[in-house]
Amino acid sequence: MANFANFFFFFFVLLQDTITVTASARNFADPFVGFNIGTSVSDLLSATELARFLKSKKITHVRLYQPDADILLALAGTQIRVALGVPNNQLIALGSSPTTAARWVSHYVTPFRNKTIINLVTVGDEVLTSSPSLSPLLLKAMQYIHAALSAAGLSGQIKVSTPHSASIILNPFPPSQALFNQSTVRSYLYPILRFLDKTSSPLVLNLYPYYVFMKNRHVVPLDNALFKPLSPSMEEVDPNTLLHYTNVLTAMIDAAYFAMKNLNISDVSVLVGETGWPSHGDPKREPFATKDNADTYNSNLIKNVLVDRRGTPMRPDVTPSVYIYELFNEDLRVMPAVSEGNWGLFYGNTTPVYLLHVSGSGGFLGNDTTNKTFCVVADGTTADSRTVQTALDWACGPGRADCSEIQPGQNCYEANNLKSHASYAFDSYYEKEGKTAGSCYFQGTAMVTTTDPSHGNCIFPGSKHTGSSAMSAGAAVNTSSETNNVSQGRHPTVVIHVSFILCWLCMGHKMPFFV
Repeated sequence: MANFANFFFFFFVLLQDTITVTASARNFADPFVGFNIGTSVSDLLSATELARFLKSKKITHVRLYQPDADILLALAGTQIRVALGVPNNQLIALGSSPTTAARWVSHYVTPFRNKTIINLVTVGDEVLTSSPSLSPLLLKAMQYIHAALSAAGLSGQIKVSTPHSASIILNPFPPSQALFNQSTVRSYLYPILRFLDKTSSPLVLNLYPYYVFMKNRHVVPLDNALFKPLSPSMEEVDPNTLLHYTNVLTAMIDAAYFAMKNLNISDVSVLVGETGWPSHGDPKREPFATKDNADTYNSNLIKNVLVDRRGTPMRPDVTPSVYIYELFNEDLRVMPAVSEGNWGLFYGNTTPVYLLHVSGSGGFLGNDTTNKTFCVVADGTTADSRTVQTALDWACGPGRADCSEIQPGQNCYEANNLKSHASYAFDSYYEKEGKTAGSCYFQGTAMVTTTDPSHGNCIFPGSKHTGSSAMSAGAAVNTSSETNNVSQGRHPTVVIHVSFILCWLCMGHKMPFFV
């Protein structure tokens, strides 16, 4: 009878573990968009206020860089999944002693196990590149944390991984030629990948197309970096696989898959631990850190994951999940660059930094707006007035845009200048073409903006077709705040189109003359 009882007990434990693993698989099977939460923020919300704010924005996944008992407790019962970070300064202790790792789990994980959903522990942050002296302890710390979770019956529910910088991958373009940095792969990275494979945990990568673009501005087109829908002529083709790439981020993800494939590792999925675009920077050194560019990148990213659910060219059936960097602007950080404190979607008081356009995302971030964008003459365009005039003539002629409103005596004739008239014509053509990829180019003289160019009685076609209201990223402020900024002379920055699209990988493209 005792033997039967023991058998029943172990069978129950096995069944329970199976159920936990299945639940964990669901956590990572469905693609999600989560947010990194830094705490170097003025007027930081209390833990209770933060939990309420996350729920109101329908945010389902967050990443904490270090344990915060108050936040973990406040998230109890919310169904929000937490990726819990282990700071680099704790790796020596955790990687040197299984007992210390067990205490860490008992202190930061097990007290919340029946209340708050912790589905990932990220051990360290970019250790192999930013803190290489800790590299020998990284895998041990991961193994000890995993063992402690197993002892607590949580190994199936909570995965263990470590975030890496994109610089661990060499020759990322084209993706098929990507390799892991040979100085770390044998000693550290390959054993870590084997651990991830064995435990069904993801490879966490911090991937920033913004930095790729800034370092390769004369090679990488801005539209590719911004995750914009592209016409076929602007797609990049991997010459070895003939796979087509429309944006930098998916190319970076596939580079990781190819690099793992070269090590005979094929079952580890990529989880993007950080990605985003800064909304403000030094105008001279960081001219592309603008609100419109940040809006464009993050809106397109969210749409790709939550609405389109697109995979990568190498793995089209697997949509990578991402954590956007970050939820709040961290204005209290000591920053080498202005942009460093301006990656957030919200200020510390929860006011949105800029508008998002994520129609169809089911109210994610409290936002389910129409795709309210406009096509106007690009600010700072290097094209001469004759090129803009030629584009205007084409739009109102062969392009069949409705230019009646810019005729003398009509509502949009004033201000009577080339930029104003061309902007109206460009927007009319853009609307007529359904805002399709490439319909706002006009030989590099045009740009897409989320700022309504309507003025006085002159209502641009984009406003006529989509309505004059737009919800903010947090639905906490309406367009009156935008109007106030304009009336006081604080005009939001707009996306600048690349005048002449250069080859991303030094391969030429044939571009239509106007669109």
